[in-house]
Amino acid sequence: MSAATDWFDRHTADAPAALRERARAHLEAALARGPALALPDVLAAAGCAALEVVTAHPGDRSVALDLLAADALVTLALLAQAQTAPARLDAFAAGLLESWRPPRDAATVPA
Repeated sequence: MSAATDWFDRHTADAPAALRERARAHLEAALARGPALALPDVLAAAGCAALEVVTAHPGDRSVALDLLAADALVTLALLAQAQTAPARLDAFAAGLLESWRPPRDAATVPA
């Protein structure tokens, strides 16, 4: 178990099991891609990856759990940032918003 998954497990102990498992799967995948990232960054990367799953299946209710996991992971990323470097929370949140750009699809984006 890594420090990131240990932190995640402590902070999600009361979450519904299905949501916790999906969010943890996204976290573990993010850790495999970038294990050297700081905790807030790896949680944010996991949240963005979960959002990519959702946007790849627009209107498909089967990804609802991934959407909830993305929300949870981004919230946890902000919490981790607030705990580790609160003075940089504003910049971290702004950077997270700036880094996430959903795919533009002419069929789903108004002209």
